[in-house]
Amino acid sequence: MKRHLIARSAALWLAGGLLGVVQASELVYTPINPSFGGSPLNGTWLLGNAQAQNDHSSSSPGPGAGYAGTTALERFTSQLESRLLSQLMTNIESGETGTLTTSAFIIEIQDNANSGILSILVTDRKTGEVSEIVLSGWTPN
Repeated sequence: MKRHLIARSAALWLAGGLLGVVQASELVYTPINPSFGGSPLNGTWLLGNAQAQNDHSSSSPGPGAGYAGTTALERFTSQLESRLLSQLMTNIESGETGTLTTSAFIIEIQDNANSGILSILVTDRKTGEVSEIVLSGWTPN
């Protein structure tokens, strides 16, 4: 029995000793990325790791790689074509017809006032394909 008592007291002493050594504290998050409050000295290390993992080469086409944007001349031409087409459509109201030729299309407006039919022919200059828009019951002002 004495032996059992000694073993029990030794186990309690060992458990009490371990509990006295173990301490708890708060977990504190420390960011690594400088963008989120980490040390600015980590920036070059993170960039180096990202570049080492990047398996895309700059020569491979990615999204937007072929996009070069529009020049001022292209924007001006587009706006001018839009304005001329708008004027041509406005002239229809007064019974005037006409043709507008752009780099991509030929637009012909034909008004047959006798039959009340307005025809708009759109020809694709590259393919030669013609689309016709017909308005029946058309009466200009």
